[in-house]
Formats: sequence, structure tokens, C-alpha cells
Amino acid sequence: MPNTIHRHLLSALVQNVPGVLAHISGMLASRGFNIDSLAVGETEDIKLSRMTFVVVGDDSVLEQVRKQLEKIVTVVRVLDISSNDFVERDLLLIKVSAPAGSVRAEIRELVDIFRGQIVDVGPEEVMIEISGRENKVQAFIERIHPYGISELVRTGRIAMVRSGCTNNNDTMK
Repeated sequence: MPNTIHRHLLSALVQNVPGVLAHISGMLASRGFNIDSLAVGETEDIKLSRMTFVVVGDDSVLEQVRKQLEKIVTVVRVLDISSNDFVERDLLLIKVSAPAGSVRAEIRELVDIFRGQIVDVGPEEVMIEISGRENKVQAFIERIHPYGISELVRTGRIAMVRSGCTNNNDTMK
């Protein structure tokens, strides 16, 4: 039975030193792995950063990515988050055409339904912030699209394994 294609969510705890992001993304690209989503940020330890990324492929692709990451000296730990019970978030900032009047009221109602917030108001546009699971953010984009999107930016997915739910699918050096 052939492996099925999945979106794998990986977390790599890395040393917080210059060039780590370039090294890791370059290594993955040179081996033909595409990064679908990437987020990097500080952790509770100032010496470490967490890279959370999504790669698409079957289980053998996931295993190859993990093996390649584990070879990198600055990578401390790799965790396949998607094999655990986890909480994930994606953040969206979006500018939408919103002339004063009934259209702006419709947009405000849609933002409320998605539990977002309007973070900036201009004469003809509003800027909206939405956070949540990737499918929620995507659903909002689809619903707001008819109003006219002038600019859109998203973070990569971030995720954490729920307390007490870690499988042994992580590798620590």
C-alpha cells in the first residue's frame, strides 16, 4: 500500500546563532524538500530558537527531513508535532476595501463571526487581524475575498504539543 501525502508539522529547537535559518532552509531546498510554512522565534531560553515548519510529502519524506535536520550541528532537537495532540495557530493581517456605510458594517460583522479584530481603519480600507487554526484563517480569506483584498500577510504556523501528550517521535542530540 503506497504512502499517502500529508502535511507534516515539525518543530526544531535550534541554537540562536546567526545563519541557522539560512543553513536549514538551504539544506532542505538543496535536497528538493519544499517548506510550505515557516515560523521562527525565541523560546524561554535566550540561547535557543524554535523553528516550526510544514513540509508536504509521504512518511518517507518526513523521515528524510528529520534525518537531515538531525545532522545539523546547531539543531538541538526535532519533534514531529503532527504525530501528537497539539495546539496550532496562524496569524493573518489583511487590508480590505471597506468604504464607510453598509459594506463596512458587513465586514465588521464577518470579523466578529471569526473572532478577529479590526486593528486599523482608513477612509476606504480596514486592516483586520485573525488568528486560529490554518483552516479558520483560510476560511476567513475566502469569505472576505469578494470585498476586495488589497494586501495580505500571514505568519507560518506555530504549534505546541499539549501537556502530557508527547509521543516518542522526537530526537534530541
